[in-house]
Amino acid sequence: MKIKLSVKYMVMGLLICITGCTNLDENVYDIIIADTFYKTRDNVIQGFIRPFEHAYWCVSGANFQIQENTADHFMTANRQGHWLDGQNYFRLHWHTWTIDDNNPRDAWNNNFQGIVFCNSAIADFNKLNAADFDMKDEELDNLKAQLRVLRAWFYINLLDMFRNIPLALEFPDENIHPSQVTPKETFDFIEKDLLEVLPLLDIKQGSGGNENKQGSWNKAGAAALLVRLYLNAEIWTGEARYTDCETYAEKIINGEYGSYGIASRWDAAFDWQNETCEEIIYAFSSSYGYSHWVYDANMFWWGAPFKAAPYFGFKDWGDMNHRYGLQPGLDLLGNEYSFENGKPVVKFKKYPDDVRLKKYRNLGNSTREGMFIYGSLDYINDIGEKQFIRADNDKYMLFLRDQVGWFEDTDTLSISPNPSSGNPVMISDIDHADQNSGWCLIKYPIYRSNDIGKMESDYALIRLAEIYYSLAECKFRAGDKASAAKLLNAVRYRYYPEGSSSLYKEDGSQITEQELLDEWGREFIGESLRRTVLCRFGVYTGEWWDKQKETDDHTTILPIARTILDANPNLVQNPGYPDNK
Repeated sequence: MKIKLSVKYMVMGLLICITGCTNLDENVYDIIIADTFYKTRDNVIQGFIRPFEHAYWCVSGANFQIQENTADHFMTANRQGHWLDGQNYFRLHWHTWTIDDNNPRDAWNNNFQGIVFCNSAIADFNKLNAADFDMKDEELDNLKAQLRVLRAWFYINLLDMFRNIPLALEFPDENIHPSQVTPKETFDFIEKDLLEVLPLLDIKQGSGGNENKQGSWNKAGAAALLVRLYLNAEIWTGEARYTDCETYAEKIINGEYGSYGIASRWDAAFDWQNETCEEIIYAFSSSYGYSHWVYDANMFWWGAPFKAAPYFGFKDWGDMNHRYGLQPGLDLLGNEYSFENGKPVVKFKKYPDDVRLKKYRNLGNSTREGMFIYGSLDYINDIGEKQFIRADNDKYMLFLRDQVGWFEDTDTLSISPNPSSGNPVMISDIDHADQNSGWCLIKYPIYRSNDIGKMESDYALIRLAEIYYSLAECKFRAGDKASAAKLLNAVRYRYYPEGSSSLYKEDGSQITEQELLDEWGREFIGESLRRTVLCRFGVYTGEWWDKQKETDDHTTILPIARTILDANPNLVQNPGYPDNK
């Protein structure tokens, strides 16, 4: 079982700052006091790691919810009383959130708390003499540079979600209330900081994955954040920067920042040994006995039906919980919906020989096939009998469909709910789902309890595939469809058998803007990018399942919560939302 160095130090840091991610109302943010804490080299590493643990946790909190539950792939439906939760998820789905809702507030607080952690550690390290801790100046400078990259990542999240934010570059004085700066000022700060630290960061050595440096920011990681920044510059600041995006994407792909490559296996970047996968540019380290937020209840542990754990053969954590399902592509008569976006299963089935469409199954010895669960879910019980997963109340056997409704015990051959389901009318919306409603995405493997790889997958924050797709989009927007097709196929080849007609034609003639958007969706489904992509393509306020086209685009920027406005009188509410009065 792998236990990477960074994971060990994360736990050491958590023991020092044990309340860091559990009390979000604290005022001092559990900042380490430099004059009394830093005594040894290990103390320096602990102070360095603390913001990284918060960042990993931050991914599984509001960031994932905002990126996925407000977009067109995921849903958190009312499953006959499960996940109604005051209609919070309805408002996320419909883009009708208020300034009192938790998710926008938490997204703001969590990311700014991470910035404070980074600023505090940087300020502490600026006071240290490297030699006093058996370190070289270059090593301490590298740690500070990594913290600046992590801070840039937090700022990119905030710029994407809120646009109009303060710049907090020092430890906060409770008597100072910073004002917002323009999106361009925030963009320029992020760009400048990333460009300044590039020379101070390590370059990846050798081929293969990051190995024991998984979780460390290097030159390729910083350059990848520049690619994200430039790709979204037009929607964030009004100024297109596609040429700059191309420049840094090509540097990464051409190996200027180290050796990376597209994995031949589609699941290699998500598998339990993904620290050896050369496709991963940056990942947060995970281990069964340590941090594993990717499998937390806020993410993929609650991405399968309530009683589905026996299907995977993982018995360590008890029941699952169907918080996340995939939005349907078919109505209750079995017809495909007419709207363009959403319908993730339909979009995958456009290329039916895609290996990811196989039903997820564990094959033994920490291996798997398939990326979705659907239909009936069978397993062998402890006495060797074949059983099927049932609803949490044991009322019916599950048969997961690419539809949403009250199917309950409807015959598996029937495309529509039968009367015994208790559904008096044919309704398919977020308020009328049962436990059969929607396929489930299993992107990170849930291996058996006796497998060495159980819950060991690192969370892949940035993959080389994203760099290829970003460059392909730049080429497409410049009118070079042939180059876009070549770049996309360099990733897509692994999903189809040799000679498949599913690969794009060399001239790129199949690639329309809609197809490119759909392809972003297929490649990065469930990877906390979807909202950003929809905004960039100008369709975030459009129509998909149980969501109407909006009358304006103010929801492409989130509101600042009432509690945040109350705490800082210098903040101005984002356009289209009420203030805190």
